Amino acid sequence: MQIIETKKELKDTLSVNLLSSKTLGLIPTMGALHKGHISLIERANKENDTVVVSIFVNPTQFNNHEDLEKYPKTLKNDIELIKTVSDQIIVYSPSIKEIYDDNITAENYNFDGLESVMEGEFRDGHFNGVGTIVEELLTSVNPDKAYFGEKDFQQFQIINKLVELKKIPVEVIGCPIVREENGLAMSSRNERLSTSTRKEAALIYKILQEVKIKFGTKSALEITEWVKSEFLKHEKFKLEYFQIAETTTLQPVKIKSKNKKYRAFVAVFVDDIRLIDNIAL
Repeated sequence: MQIIETKKELKDTLSVNLLSSKTLGLIPTMGALHKGHISLIERANKENDTVVVSIFVNPTQFNNHEDLEKYPKTLKNDIELIKTVSDQIIVYSPSIKEIYDDNITAENYNFDGLESVMEGEFRDGHFNGVGTIVEELLTSVNPDKAYFGEKDFQQFQIINKLVELKKIPVEVIGCPIVREENGLAMSSRNERLSTSTRKEAALIYKILQEVKIKFGTKSALEITEWVKSEFLKHEKFKLEYFQIAETTTLQPVKIKSKNKKYRAFVAVFVDDIRLIDNIAL
């Protein structure tokens, strides 16, 4: 397995791939890999001749410095996990200085309002940071396909918009949410939960499943009030937001239309650890 730490080495390595006209897949990650990431890597490995997994904890997408400091950094374990898929995968793990030099700032993007709702409302500047690092990776790696998990569905739509705005020639592929046995969406943050709290966090998905049922007969406002009341019953859970939105614009639903698709999105603090999830309606 090749571990690359610099842009120059990455360019030199991938130039060989370009000359041989092989297909190239990219999975951008921040490390602390789990089965959700592995599902992306497995799919990319099946669909491409060469696969690059980037591991980079991007400072510009954290609006909370404490959250950045606490984010797990497990490069050695991540590499061993990637090897279970293939030892031919290229791991790109640059330093912050390699990516940003001495100017750790994000670009400013206009994602047509996709960035101003839900996560964007509560995490100031988050999607500017996401856009900055994803644009850097896409233009450095130049993949044919890039793979993203749909747990971060808002991020997935923003990356689609980024590719459109910047005219980057890549196919952005969304992959289904991978869940733990109890339904909790897999996340690197889950490792910070206690064993008992991790079990209790299954409540998030249970509520989303009920939302999906109610969406057939109830209004978005009625469902939202029900969700708020359900979380209030549990002391460990603090609801940050719940929203039913149209999947393309991510704007809140007002009147349901048969010609549109919707998703329910939620962000919850569980013992002060922030978890997000969503479900297609």
